[in-house]
Amino acid sequence: MFQFALSGIRSGLRGRSLQAVFVLGLLLIGVAYLSGFFSPRQPQTVALDVGFSGIRFSLILMNLFWVQELVAREIDRRVIQFSLAYPVSRGAFLAGRFGAVLILSLLAATLLGLLLTLVTVLVGGGYAQEFPPALGVPFWSTMAGFALDAAIVAAFALCIAALSTVSVLPLALGAAFAIAGKALGATVDYLARGADADQQLLDRYQPLIEVVRWLIPDLSRLDWREWPMYQLAPGSEVIVWSVVMAGAYVVLLLALATVIFLRREFS
Repeated sequence: MFQFALSGIRSGLRGRSLQAVFVLGLLLIGVAYLSGFFSPRQPQTVALDVGFSGIRFSLILMNLFWVQELVAREIDRRVIQFSLAYPVSRGAFLAGRFGAVLILSLLAATLLGLLLTLVTVLVGGGYAQEFPPALGVPFWSTMAGFALDAAIVAAFALCIAALSTVSVLPLALGAAFAIAGKALGATVDYLARGADADQQLLDRYQPLIEVVRWLIPDLSRLDWREWPMYQLAPGSEVIVWSVVMAGAYVVLLLALATVIFLRREFS
């Protein structure tokens, strides 16, 4: 498993498409720096908010590309037969590749987080906000939440890669899964508030949403940006249950991917 993870890290760092996505993340942080100048009263908070959105988007995209590159394309090119020729289980191969994705994701999150911290400090220009952002534990806790968010999406994409015969399918369905997971929380809250008194809308979609919320994780629970931006710390129970939810989905999806992969025939 260790060898699969190590080779996956090397392949991930060399991939041109992944380097392009990382450059995109750097550009989005640059946009965050510029956006701070549009708010004379809270430039650091605005830059931090835009930067968080850019990092979250970039991490998910990078994770999807890594899964596609390290698993889906190896299956599509028949290269995986050489990997499976080693005296190790297929589950070890998937675990090693997923471990490589996690390590690469953490490295990317750390580097982008350091750059965003620097940008947030510089964008102030010496102006002291009334409520300055918290760039310590709250900031890095938020970054950890984004990394967990991306890990869930990566685990789902890995499950699709273990099943699919089309290399681009994990990327496409993984992106759709991420969008659905992020929109789920807002949709549930909107329906819970009465959907602007639209009873017909409630009757039509609320039963469906009640089923979907048990199948798709609410990824918005892992977005704690209000903590570093406004120092509004989420309750400890919110963080604990969000982490438990993320871990449970990752383990479940990895187990499902392993079962599918063990039954798959490669010719």
